[in-house]
This record gives sequence, structure tokens and C-alpha cells, in this order.
Amino acid sequence: MISTRIIIFAKAPQPGFAKTRLIPALGAEGAAKLAQQMLFSTLHEALAAGIGTVELCGTPKIDDVAWQGIALPLGIEISDQGEGDLGARLARASGRAIKNTELVLLIGTDCVEMSATLLREAAQSLRGHDAVIHCTADGGYALLGLKRYSAALFSDMPWSTDAVASTTIARIGQLGWSLHVGQMLHDVDAPQDLKLLSPKMVFA
Repeated sequence: MISTRIIIFAKAPQPGFAKTRLIPALGAEGAAKLAQQMLFSTLHEALAAGIGTVELCGTPKIDDVAWQGIALPLGIEISDQGEGDLGARLARASGRAIKNTELVLLIGTDCVEMSATLLREAAQSLRGHDAVIHCTADGGYALLGLKRYSAALFSDMPWSTDAVASTTIARIGQLGWSLHVGQMLHDVDAPQDLKLLSPKMVFA
């Protein structure tokens, strides 16, 4: 059976580096603490899914001082995002996995609904489709699953806009690939999104 690799894209949860748009509401330390908890939660759910290798694709490199003191769980692979914009980084990671005959789920650490069950269902959908996507309410996506590779899904994309998901879906259609669109999800990126969190995850 072809395994499904989960690649988690994350910044080191350091003050002033991660979750900077939340600093006005939480302060630099609070935003970094929340980033760390969301990172750990995502890693936990990915490992619990049990569908294949879990890879943390981080920035900066894992040996950078920014990651010092961050106790990452055992059983994960760690890679470096490398240079370029988000599209170049996603393209490199997904292309590498698919070249190794793995299905791949690309996720971040911002989605409050990310769960082992959701990841398992996405992997199952990917077995019957070329791609699967979970869009977010702000127009982006929280998960993109791929069975096939095309640089067109990542190059010249309007990143950080509300057109990311719709553009990705349109390009998948242009490629003639089959696509499963999953439930709408929600990211925590800005102060108004903090209401989506459970109270124990808010760090003021």
C-alpha cells in the first residue's frame, strides 16, 4: 500500500518570528507561546493519524538557535524549508514525496480543526482522487493532498490573499485532475480569529 506522508510547514515558535499578526493582541511572548502549542497539537494529531511518515518542514534550519529548547516529539522526520517563497518551498517538499511514490498531505499549524480523523479521511479521499483540498474561511487552504505533482499548483500564486484556494482549485481543473473538496476549515492568523480557540489555548 502506498503510504501517505504528512508534511507540516512551521516556523520556529520564537517571539517576533512566529504569529506576528497576533502580537498586538497577545504580545510577542504570548503569540510565540500560542504558536508552540499549535505546533505541538498539529504534530500530535499527525502522529495519531497513523497513515505514514510525519515530516516537520521547518524554518529556519532545525540546528538554528531558534529551535533550541523546543522539545519535538520522537518519531518524526525533520527537513528544512529552504529558500524561495512559500510556493517554491511547497513545490520542493511535495515533489520530493511524490517522487518517492508517496501520497502527500501538506498542512500548516494554524488550523484549529486539524485532527487525526480529518487527516485519515483526507488520505482516504486521496486514494480515489488526484488531489484533495480543505479550504479555509479566509480564502486559503489548511490542507492540500496530492497523488501527482505539478509546479503549476505553486508557482505565481497570490499567496496571503483570499484567492489562494480558488486559484489552486482552478489550476487542478486545468490539469484535468480529479479533486475532492473537503469541509471548510478555519485558521488562527489575526486577532479576530482568537475567538476560534478553546480558552486554554489563549495566551495573553
